[in-house]
Amino acid sequence: MIPYKSIIQINKEKGTAIYLQLTNAFIGLIKDGTLISGAKLPSSRKLSELLDIHRKTVLASYEELQLQGWITTLPQKGTYVNSKVPIITQKDFLQNKEATKTGKAGFSFYRNEHLIAHEEKTANTFIYINDGVPDTRLAPLKELAIIYRNIVAKKNTLQFINYGTAHGNKDLRNNIAKYLNETRGLKITKNNVLITRGSQMGIYLAAQLIIKPNDCIVVGETNYISSDRTFLHQGAKLKRVKVDSDGLCIKSLEKLCSQNTVKGIYITSHHHHPTTVTLSAERRVAILQLAKKYNFAILEDDYDYDFHYSHSPILPLASHDTNGNVIYLGSICKSVAPVFRVGYMIATKDVIDEAATRRKYMDRQGDAILEMTFARFISNGDLNRHTNKILKIYKERRDYFCKRLKEEVSEFINFEIPKGGMAIWILLDKKYSWKQISEISKKQKLIITDWKNYDPTNSGHNGMRFGFASYNLEELENIVQQLKKVLLEAKT
Repeated sequence: MIPYKSIIQINKEKGTAIYLQLTNAFIGLIKDGTLISGAKLPSSRKLSELLDIHRKTVLASYEELQLQGWITTLPQKGTYVNSKVPIITQKDFLQNKEATKTGKAGFSFYRNEHLIAHEEKTANTFIYINDGVPDTRLAPLKELAIIYRNIVAKKNTLQFINYGTAHGNKDLRNNIAKYLNETRGLKITKNNVLITRGSQMGIYLAAQLIIKPNDCIVVGETNYISSDRTFLHQGAKLKRVKVDSDGLCIKSLEKLCSQNTVKGIYITSHHHHPTTVTLSAERRVAILQLAKKYNFAILEDDYDYDFHYSHSPILPLASHDTNGNVIYLGSICKSVAPVFRVGYMIATKDVIDEAATRRKYMDRQGDAILEMTFARFISNGDLNRHTNKILKIYKERRDYFCKRLKEEVSEFINFEIPKGGMAIWILLDKKYSWKQISEISKKQKLIITDWKNYDPTNSGHNGMRFGFASYNLEELENIVQQLKKVLLEAKT
């Protein structure tokens, strides 16, 4: 007889119900072959005595096992492992060295040469240089939690936890429309709003709407690498335009439009990614005129509009669009925390409805309760208050980081103080390379991971984004000192 008393461990202090512990133990014994198909189980009375548990607990476990199909009970005969349960031979990946070594699937699948996986942070003892992300320690978790709990506690919330529209929560769409009308000068309603899970989903959906294989998309000579890869994944041909201190060069863009059928142009107008320069008002008007003349879409990714330190930000192209050419993309994630996947796509109603249809087949709908939470977070004025609070903190961090970089390592680097955003565009002296610096920096526990992404055409500009918003002053000082050690070592 199987020694049930020794192989089934019941922990009465554990949070899991005892009958479920027993159920899971039996399932484990069946799966690993200890209990084979057709094996007879002890009676409920006998097992309760062996394990020192109540007989009703055993009966509840047997009932659960029977409902799941693991066992069957025959009147007057007893309880048996279901004869229809297949013999299971488990593959031990931990002991199978070959499987561990190769990690290969047993089937073929398609890879995409344009898409890459993000590297995971491996140790907290290292400082990871990011390209400009918010400080999650400043996230208004308490305020959001209070709103979330209040929403969940209300009975009428039940109507929102079923399947809903792929467009997103109606209240959030209304509040996003109102917020953008007040802060960006847009003139929209909820019908012009699709809620997304961040700007990247908006870029992906927009690419599906306007690109077919071999279609021409215009991007900056330096550009947000994730958008490049999204367009290439869709089969686009990228045409690159030079970026100077006023943003995309209009003469080059106009020449491209006259020589190619341009389907769209991607811009980060407020602070160009990666160089942080602002697209001038004159060039914004020129791009809108070209879009009207050549009938192309403008994908305006306004990823950090709220973060401007020197003066009021220039209104986006979407606020001046009278011809329906602009698809305006933004995100609340950058203002609050990346984990809260709430973004938006703004466009004419026909574009929004088609985007919602496509979104339905990749992500049926968003998180309704989270969207309701952010709808109230915006309407309460909490988003504005939070943005104003962190704006002051990020400005202080920008000023400190720029000051210390100039004081300590100006011999090696050059940069302009960014007017806004969460990162600095740093140009390294061409005596050195970021590859060299990144290899040396690991010794100082400083990880520079994204340097390859900023020069897709191998132009040799030697630029790199250093985010500052997510670090406090002490951490920024540490980065400066570690970077100084790295650069001095590279010099020797």
